[in-house]
Amino acid sequence: MGKIALTKDALLWCMSSIYLFAFVSLYSQIPGLYGDNGILPARLVLPVDSKPELKKFQHQPTLLWLLPAIGLDVPNGMDFICILGAAISLICMISRRMRDAFMFAALWFLYFSVYQVGQTFLWFQWDILLLETGFLTILLAPMHLFKWRDPVCRHHDSIMMWLMKWLLFRLMFASGVVKLTSMCPTWWGLTALDWHYESQCIPTPLAWYAHQLPEWFQRLSVVMTYVIEMALPFLFFSPIRNLRLFAFFGQVLLQVLIILTGNYNFFNLLTIALCISLLDDQFLGRNNNKNLSANQSSLMSRLMSRLSTTISLVTYAGMVYAMVKYFKITINTKQYTVESEIAFTSDEFFEAIQVAMPYTIGFGIASLALEVLSALWRCLSEDSGFFNKLWSLFQCLIMTFAAVGMFTISLVPHCVVDRTAYHNLWPEIHKMKESTDFLHLTHSYGLFRRMTGVGGRPEVIIEGSYYPESGWKPYEFMYKPGNLSAMPPFVAPHQPRLDWQMWFAALGSYEHNKWFVNLIYRLLDGQQEVLDLIAHNPFENKPPKYVRAKLYHYSYTKFGDTSADWWKRRNAREYLPTVDKDSLMDYVRKSGIIKKVKKPKKGEVTEEPTLAKEITVQIRELIGHLPGPTLICSLFIPAVIMSYFF
Repeated sequence: MGKIALTKDALLWCMSSIYLFAFVSLYSQIPGLYGDNGILPARLVLPVDSKPELKKFQHQPTLLWLLPAIGLDVPNGMDFICILGAAISLICMISRRMRDAFMFAALWFLYFSVYQVGQTFLWFQWDILLLETGFLTILLAPMHLFKWRDPVCRHHDSIMMWLMKWLLFRLMFASGVVKLTSMCPTWWGLTALDWHYESQCIPTPLAWYAHQLPEWFQRLSVVMTYVIEMALPFLFFSPIRNLRLFAFFGQVLLQVLIILTGNYNFFNLLTIALCISLLDDQFLGRNNNKNLSANQSSLMSRLMSRLSTTISLVTYAGMVYAMVKYFKITINTKQYTVESEIAFTSDEFFEAIQVAMPYTIGFGIASLALEVLSALWRCLSEDSGFFNKLWSLFQCLIMTFAAVGMFTISLVPHCVVDRTAYHNLWPEIHKMKESTDFLHLTHSYGLFRRMTGVGGRPEVIIEGSYYPESGWKPYEFMYKPGNLSAMPPFVAPHQPRLDWQMWFAALGSYEHNKWFVNLIYRLLDGQQEVLDLIAHNPFENKPPKYVRAKLYHYSYTKFGDTSADWWKRRNAREYLPTVDKDSLMDYVRKSGIIKKVKKPKKGEVTEEPTLAKEITVQIRELIGHLPGPTLICSLFIPAVIMSYFF
């Protein structure tokens, strides 16, 4: 692999941007989600007791335990953490010299701190993926103490970049495998995309048009998804540059198509950032062969070009052959369509996965070993002077130890897709993984495991009324479908976490979503912090006396329909029976979401707010009212412009 100085810096810049998206998006929603009057008050996760803060921190590591020392309670502490995280992200985006291990360690721990109290609104795969990628970024970033100098590339950077590729491999390979191991009939029947565009959480306007594509094209798209997710990842570690670039463009194409048709916050951008590990500086415009002599360069380029071209063509031909064979791809010349069908059974697939998993582990071990040996060789052959060689070797060995440790514990979540491989791992590896679980250093992944919304996406509509006999008025959420005529939005990289959880709630019942009952109580109480998370409150003067929820099945309208609506719906069933505030009092008292306010005694002197609290409150008053997408753009665009001048 060629030089990766520019590539590494590009990945670090992308990680700075993604941290910015994550912190700012969460910041805009903290009062309604985690404030004292929010849906899931964060103070309930950090109970007040007599234990020392250090003991609490050891049990549940989060910076929020320590912030009361500067006068910040839990909600203000979350504000402070997100503000600090956004500020550090901006600094790292703007200044290349500031993108070092210390800054990324701070970003990782800040996001880890809010994740610890985020509860169900932060329990998404992309939050876990950000923590895992963020930890690897700490290892990749330079230990740059002297800020007046430009950071230099180190020989062991390629080892850390390999860990990024391994994470990308695990993410994509597992995402492909679980679609079939879940035994979802839509994935096995290649009909998943017949439902995906309308059943995903928050579709974009382009999803409506993608849904109208012919059935044969949707089936072929599912086949291509399998190829991109299960076949191309093996090319990530290819020594042939053309194959790595082919895999890169395949992965980026998939992520861009997902971005265009669905609002998955920063997840797809984070995946694209991981794809940068497949590149080198030559791709970014830097020539790595300029020091070679003309004859040597000509001879080597001819030999390597012919060899790599031959191997690449054989690889492409093999993939096309396998795709045609295992998916029965035929061209219907009469109807001008491409027909496809899975040609293997579930037993054959499970057997293939059982055979393949040990090879993926062995493949990873061999690839990592070659990367380590290559880095060690560069330490000896490229550095001048005995002490420089010794220092480079020492750094390389330390990072090798870290890489081997991260690779080892990652084998546990990697093998989750196959029980045999999982149970065949050495018990010591499972113990190592368990000992690091509290840090969330590695995790299993599997996106779109089962297709939901077959026959119509379930959607919960909350309605309120002063008098039920006089009619009901619906609450309109910011981004999720509700109003049939409302155009689906573009909202990524912002994640409206309440809208997302409403989608999950529709797949189950309110009994299994306790936060939903909390939301209903806040609406009955007219809590403004929660109402700020909703687009339209039909009860502006005073909150309703009664609230109920109904479940509808939503479907896209079709081309040629006379209606101008984007959606059509049918009533499915009652989701939550009619309730009033009094009927929920016993529940909310037990849940603890009602904060008991202590009235100061006569003559008691109240504490003056600290400087940290005053700044945090003033920033909230200044920008807290801005919508998440607006706040993100107002920070990201100037940072991009400024990064060109620093």
